[in-house]
Amino acid sequence: MFEMFKGMGQLAGMMRLLPKLQEGMQQLQERLGQVTVEGDAGAGMVKVKANGKQEVLAVTLSEDALKLNDREMLEDLIKAAVNQAMDRARSAGAEEMSKLGGGLGLPPGMKFPGMG
Repeated sequence: MFEMFKGMGQLAGMMRLLPKLQEGMQQLQERLGQVTVEGDAGAGMVKVKANGKQEVLAVTLSEDALKLNDREMLEDLIKAAVNQAMDRARSAGAEEMSKLGGGLGLPPGMKFPGMG
């Protein structure tokens, strides 16, 4: 029964941090927009750049990729490169979230809504 009250105390503590948390989240979004990651497939035939917000910034196809003349293969390479870039973007986002949480004194591993 008293566990419920313990949780309420933690919630009240979080509410006091809300303004600082909101400011931190805004700064996080700005930093994530500046983080750049890259994914590639087919030994570099397809390269995808993305940012920490998981937005694709660029897709580059090498001359060799274009010479394949194999639509299905090229589609698979693009998909693989995008997935790799998104994995790296998620990892970068998680790292930045960890920094934010640590700076606010939040418990390690705490997840924020909408941030994975």
